[in-house]
Amino acid sequence: MSKLTFYGGAHEVTGANYLLETNGARMLVDCGMFQCPRFCTAKNRNDFAYDPKSIDALFVTHAHIDHVGRVPKLVRLGFRGTIYSTPPTRDFGALMLEDSIGVLEKEARHEGNGDLLYTMNDLEETMKIWKGVLYGEEISVGDARITFRQAGHILGSSMIEIIADGKKILFTGDLGNTPMPLLVPPEKVSGVHILIIESAYGNRVHEDLDERKTKLERAIEDVVKRGGTLMVPAFALERTQELLFEFNNLIEQGRIPRIPVFIDSPLSIRATEVYKHYENYFNNATQTIIRNGDDIFRFPGLHMTLSTEDSKAINDVKGPKVILAGAGMMNGGRILHHAKRYLPDRNSMILFIGYQAAGSIGRRIIDGEKEVTIFGDRVAVNAEVRSIRGYSAHADMNGLFEFTKSQADTLEKVFVVQGEPAASLFLSQRIRDYLGVDASAPEFGESHTF
Repeated sequence: MSKLTFYGGAHEVTGANYLLETNGARMLVDCGMFQCPRFCTAKNRNDFAYDPKSIDALFVTHAHIDHVGRVPKLVRLGFRGTIYSTPPTRDFGALMLEDSIGVLEKEARHEGNGDLLYTMNDLEETMKIWKGVLYGEEISVGDARITFRQAGHILGSSMIEIIADGKKILFTGDLGNTPMPLLVPPEKVSGVHILIIESAYGNRVHEDLDERKTKLERAIEDVVKRGGTLMVPAFALERTQELLFEFNNLIEQGRIPRIPVFIDSPLSIRATEVYKHYENYFNNATQTIIRNGDDIFRFPGLHMTLSTEDSKAINDVKGPKVILAGAGMMNGGRILHHAKRYLPDRNSMILFIGYQAAGSIGRRIIDGEKEVTIFGDRVAVNAEVRSIRGYSAHADMNGLFEFTKSQADTLEKVFVVQGEPAASLFLSQRIRDYLGVDASAPEFGESHTF
């Protein structure tokens, strides 16, 4: 008999953390950070509800901080098993967690609290036990057999397939929004009995590929006409690289003018170098473009601003211009400095291309607030606000449903996780109504045996 307990990602998007106990092993899938404006600091500091020393292995679906953000804490508190992921996820994980330490240090200085969630020493110990495995490679932990499957979300992202106690269990992690410009689609997996599926967009539909590209083109053209600044809060993994690829195509095809484009995120710049190292993970079409000599992440007018001085110098460049900067939900990072400067400007625009968590500055702007607080100051939102849902790296409600439908013949139970309650409950109800499969959105700490 196996037991599955939900210690994160339950009725919320972030904090993914699932404990699977079989007859011969105790395994975790993901160990992410909770991300929200008010209560998440306390939740991240809370002790784990299980003994980290008792865990045999941790399987990481991908390197976004809401899936890896507490891994060094797990190690700090005694975990000495093995961490498994694909090689790109391992490399991205090191980058993301090092960046996270920088954020934690800034927060500690601001709050006058020297007690960090984890330190660079904890990260170094973490990387010593983190092993890269290939898609399709089978791992054994106790009586369980584990295989990584392509998830199509970001480079190296995986679904975790676990066969234990006569059941095939599949954790989707985050499923990709097909088709993706750079990546292959999620892998087809058959014979699944227990499905744990994300639901970030469980009640929403994205635009199609052509529509999202047209919206991006029009946003740039409109800002050029006004001579303003286009701000794009962008996630360092996948979203920035995808936009670089799109900009490259639009400029080469003569569909947008050549204006200064700034990638103002050291993390994004470093992550892009990792992308270049794993070009064999791209889809066939992208690999063909690269073989034909096109640098898909570079074009005329592109500027990578690593240093703080280079970032500040962007202000000296007159519009029109484009600034892609982290963080994607505006919960920190250099985007806040640019937002403070350009949000009051009626000639400028802020363009959201990714999920904005409830309560985040980005979400408040999208929801129509005319003033937001940035670095303690009230900032007027006079700039035009637009969003493009089609650039999400997450599958939408139809993609999630179709993925579940493809498993329906063997499914015994579906757990809908990693979504706000409205999204996870909607998707679970849809699965019950249209597929006749037992589906639910579990609460934190809820356990199921099978």
